[in-house]
Amino acid sequence: MRGLEWTAHAKSKLREHYLSESKVKRVINFPDRIETGIAPKTVAVMKTSGSSKNKYEIWALLYDSEDARKVISAWRYPGVTKPGDPLPESILTEFRLNGVVM
Repeated sequence: MRGLEWTAHAKSKLREHYLSESKVKRVINFPDRIETGIAPKTVAVMKTSGSSKNKYEIWALLYDSEDARKVISAWRYPGVTKPGDPLPESILTEFRLNGVVM
């Protein structure tokens, strides 16, 4: 069984977006949608959350290796995205500024 590792970037994103590790683990284990990640060899998983009037999505960007699954980043996206749509440029820019490999 592979362990789950967290990058420093992912840990800071949890604090920034008021997410807990257990919430992100739930997204990883029971995603509503799985897409190819923006970085090479990554996977993005998403789960819809919130109320009917205030929907949002919780995303996690993962990298799988033989010994561990690494959580590269996690964030809360306000609103609902369409399957296959690219990530908003603001999130991509933030990844570049924080050194997340793309």
